[in-house]
Amino acid sequence: MKRIYEKWVRDFRIDGFRIDTVKHVDLDFWTQWATALDAYAAKRGREDFFMFGEVYSADPAVTSPYVTRGRLDSTLDFPFQAAARAYASQGADSGRLGEVFADDYRYTTDKANAYEQVTFLGNHDMGRIGTFLKQDNPGAGETELLKRARLANELMFLSRGNPVVYYGDEQGFTGAGGDKDARQTLFASRTADYLDDDQLGTDRTHADDAYDTGHPLYRSIAALSKLTREHPALRDGVQRERHAGDSVYAFSRTGTEKRGRAVEYVVAANNATTGRTVTVPVDSAEFRALYGGSGTVRADAGKLTVTVPALSSLVLRATGPLAPPATRPALTLKAPAAGATGTVEISADVRGGQLNRVVFAAQVGNGTWRTLGTADHAPYKVTQHITAPPAHRCATRRSPSTASAAPRAPSPAPPPGRPRRPRSPRPWNAPTRSSTTSAPTETTTARS
Repeated sequence: MKRIYEKWVRDFRIDGFRIDTVKHVDLDFWTQWATALDAYAAKRGREDFFMFGEVYSADPAVTSPYVTRGRLDSTLDFPFQAAARAYASQGADSGRLGEVFADDYRYTTDKANAYEQVTFLGNHDMGRIGTFLKQDNPGAGETELLKRARLANELMFLSRGNPVVYYGDEQGFTGAGGDKDARQTLFASRTADYLDDDQLGTDRTHADDAYDTGHPLYRSIAALSKLTREHPALRDGVQRERHAGDSVYAFSRTGTEKRGRAVEYVVAANNATTGRTVTVPVDSAEFRALYGGSGTVRADAGKLTVTVPALSSLVLRATGPLAPPATRPALTLKAPAAGATGTVEISADVRGGQLNRVVFAAQVGNGTWRTLGTADHAPYKVTQHITAPPAHRCATRRSPSTASAAPRAPSPAPPPGRPRRPRSPRPWNAPTRSSTTSAPTETTTARS
């Protein structure tokens, strides 16, 4: 099997693999197979070779092990899909979205993180977002359905992950359900089951070609693509939740722009049928609307008040870069409990600084330090799977930080959204502060 896929890499220089039905194969197989393919692709100059798998589950505890232990770069983000449908189509509380993003740490490894998750709203198996909208809102008119479809796409394009539009969604395709009922063609069809589909945003039927660049959903998706292309922080900037628990979900995306300046963006979505006003914490003093509104708004004592239109999203960009942090970061490491085995969590409580990143690494005895992963926002934690628990000492390392509080990792650490291939980490110097315990894992060190 490995040699078959190596041939595709060697002869056709493909960029990666989308792997079907991953959870129906033993996890240990993926660990060996993905590790071998990664190494083979790297030898042939494919450092960014990308492998993502289908793990059909809306539970991150089920999907994430195929990244952390199976060594894939990503899974199809079924947890996001379920939460996005619940929020945009079914009117669920925004806390559901917050729960999904709060589990992002589960995907963190030395080469990957949740920013690489492949997000989507529907597919050929489960059905289309247009179908879900009609099922969930049987009494809604065309205008409301189009707004809800746009809201779902805004969530997908503006939050972390690699957004994927299922072909035809940009043309308002619907369908009777999943599988064969969701596999209509863009070119004209004679399939009877498709000809009576009631599509969104058009009177066209599947008897005609569907390549309409003027379709309202095509235009809105194109606008989102253009927005994220012009403002890369909206694609791979650090994501931090700012508000959740009612109809509004708000988060910030912060990225480094020209001359190394860190610039903050605020995204707020509203699934209510009326506008909503919320106040959210921010790090910048003034913002200008980029999408969904106009004008500028100033923060008051670190709080920004905005009104988000009904069934829509608002995107604002700070008018200036972040100010230098007032204090340097400090952290306290929390190691797993003594005797713990299986998948355990290692976390760090970080105080001070700004845009902190915590790099977690492990060492067995006096062996080589191994990077476990990098956390770029609270909760600062990673997971590790332990099968045989040797005694270890747990240590924290604190080092001088730059004005942006960005650390130097012991080995190349994956930045948000652009993880690198695994490399052999260099050993660190002895920690400046340490405590000895008998916790049941390898030596774990965090640096901020």
